[in-house]
Amino acid sequence: MPTVAPPWAIASRTPIERRELAFTNGGSLLRGTLYAPRGGRELPVVIAFHGAQAASRDHPLYDHLKTMLPPLGVAVFVFDRRGTGASGGDDARKSDFDLLAADGVAAFRMLAADNQIDPRRIGFWGLSQGGWLTLLAAEKEPRAAFAVAVSAPMAGAGVQMNFAVANVMRIKGYKQADIDAAIAARETIDRYARGEGDRASAERADAEARKQPWWRDSYLSGNLDDPTWRGQMAADPLRALDGSRVPTLMIFGQADPWVPVAPSLAALDASAARHPNVTLRVIDGADHSMMLGVDPKAQIDPAGFGKLAPDAPAYLGLLASWLTERGVMRP
Repeated sequence: MPTVAPPWAIASRTPIERRELAFTNGGSLLRGTLYAPRGGRELPVVIAFHGAQAASRDHPLYDHLKTMLPPLGVAVFVFDRRGTGASGGDDARKSDFDLLAADGVAAFRMLAADNQIDPRRIGFWGLSQGGWLTLLAAEKEPRAAFAVAVSAPMAGAGVQMNFAVANVMRIKGYKQADIDAAIAARETIDRYARGEGDRASAERADAEARKQPWWRDSYLSGNLDDPTWRGQMAADPLRALDGSRVPTLMIFGQADPWVPVAPSLAALDASAARHPNVTLRVIDGADHSMMLGVDPKAQIDPAGFGKLAPDAPAYLGLLASWLTERGVMRP
């Protein structure tokens, strides 16, 4: 709901207008909203990619972009992920990273032809899965002026989920023996999904895991025969980064239970010579969603995924200062 201003408030000196826009990709019509300073011309644009649990353009995850950047002269475009809200397409393909990245590139091309937009200052932003999509989109669209990947794991999906499941179980108070058993089951099933193990061993591991009290916390349901999970495990985020020369800001939270930050930093440091276009930063105290002070139990509770809203001041300041340094946001 719109906020009602108190009677003593003055009129905004930086009013923001909304424009509903539509574009197509892969035979699907996708819809979103452009937030821009009223009357602005030759504007830069941040295109927001979706986190796995933030498919709708009205998710709180995007509020900091919509409220912070347009008053500073930077438009923000947020669209409904395919199969969600007003966007067409099949939601069953929500794990097809290549297709989702291509959707963002299609949005780029639509905005580049808009007479309110500066086509030389359009770029991508994404958090978590959206961060990975940002890297893929920057590889696909070399004209992009920038890419901001927040909490994007630089490890394969299997490694990342083993790290996350172990932390979820720790936070919930499981014994180390239970954690070890869950990770062993995951590794057995993942080996088969990658084509490296036998079906019988994977089926036994799956059947035994289903009997355990930790089954619901293992994120194993469906992995045995899920082609999208196989595709995610085969994806290599560093390969996408290798193929891009777009100026890229990569941000991690120091206290992220979902992404293996230390191995991600090590991989990026080891490949730094190949990535002179990458700026790497860690926000002290921040969790996976760039939030401060959130109880770890709340961070892993699916019921709270709809409330994710970055609020770490250092993250917000870094985003604005880096965009200014890149010439996206002009003083």
